[in-house]
Amino acid sequence: MIYVDADACPVKGEVERVATRRGIAVAMVSNGGIRPSENPLIEMVFVPEGPDAADDWIAERAAAGDIVITADIPLAARCIERGAAVLKPDGEELSARNIGNVLATRDLMTDLRAADPFRQGSGRSFSKADRARFLQALDTALARR
Repeated sequence: MIYVDADACPVKGEVERVATRRGIAVAMVSNGGIRPSENPLIEMVFVPEGPDAADDWIAERAAAGDIVITADIPLAARCIERGAAVLKPDGEELSARNIGNVLATRDLMTDLRAADPFRQGSGRSFSKADRARFLQALDTALARR
């Protein structure tokens, strides 16, 4: 199963295409506001509004052999603890080997943004290269299952 933290995910279409090609079920988890898919392999899961509702739904179900697509680092850590593989939408794989450093960097950047209001919104935009890296990483993760 592939779980997608779908609210702000820029690679939903890519996940659906790869899943269709390989015949793998996908749960697109969202608070709403995304267009439902007619693809029978894609389950649209709408969770109640509220902080971390989608994260909690995914983290309670993700297990070894599953792949989770998310940019949410705390959710990634929870899924890794349960044995799932985790990919960020830019193709970066998060694992037990690197999640500690990624969490620490996230926390540091949160503190820096809070201390300096001019740091807000300084992230880079999502590129075609990110999309290509994601597709390669998803194929690699699926081959390891």
